[in-house]
Amino acid sequence: MSYQFSIEPILNNWPLFLEGAFFTLLLTVLGSAVGIAAGILGAVSRAWRLRFLCPVYTVYVECVRNTPFLVQLYFIFFGLPAMGVRLNGWEASFLAMALNLGAYSTEIIRAGVMSIPRGQIEAAESLALSRVQTFRFVILRPALKNVWPALCSQIIIVMLGSSVCSQVAAQELTYVANLLQSRTFRAFEIYAFSTLMYLLLAILVRRVLHALGHRFIDGRRA
Repeated sequence: MSYQFSIEPILNNWPLFLEGAFFTLLLTVLGSAVGIAAGILGAVSRAWRLRFLCPVYTVYVECVRNTPFLVQLYFIFFGLPAMGVRLNGWEASFLAMALNLGAYSTEIIRAGVMSIPRGQIEAAESLALSRVQTFRFVILRPALKNVWPALCSQIIIVMLGSSVCSQVAAQELTYVANLLQSRTFRAFEIYAFSTLMYLLLAILVRRVLHALGHRFIDGRRA
């Protein structure tokens, strides 16, 4: 085997790799924030069968969970302009990630909401807690605690799935890797390093989410 491994393409272009990793993390953070917020609303509407929101969320969840993420991204980036809605690569990627995570987190959080015993809710009502207090402390927080590991895993999956956003020129990590490979023709080194960066990003995000869960959901420091 005569292939000569070279680290120069990585050393010469590490700022681009960092920019791509930062863009990936930014997409993940913003998409996760909006997606989880949508998931909480959807979980409540589906668990309690709210008259107007439940049918909308049912259709939304089924459509997103049963279609590929790449097709959803293409629909937003290439399809919506036909209706007069034009988004750039960054905006389309963010919207696609938020909608995708929102659908999956709806079902994950709904499972947590349904796991709360009815007796706890009745006890909160007997203590004269308001509906907002009951929802926040008796329903939502224990529900998130029960499903937090699954929700964290879904966030990681969405982050790794952001690699397809390179197809709409969103300058995340895979976009940078493809660009550098076309410039340097060192596919092995470029993609090996990008794989390592995705691995490190996944570990970092998981640890941060774990710490956030301990701090804000469990109510104790990690």
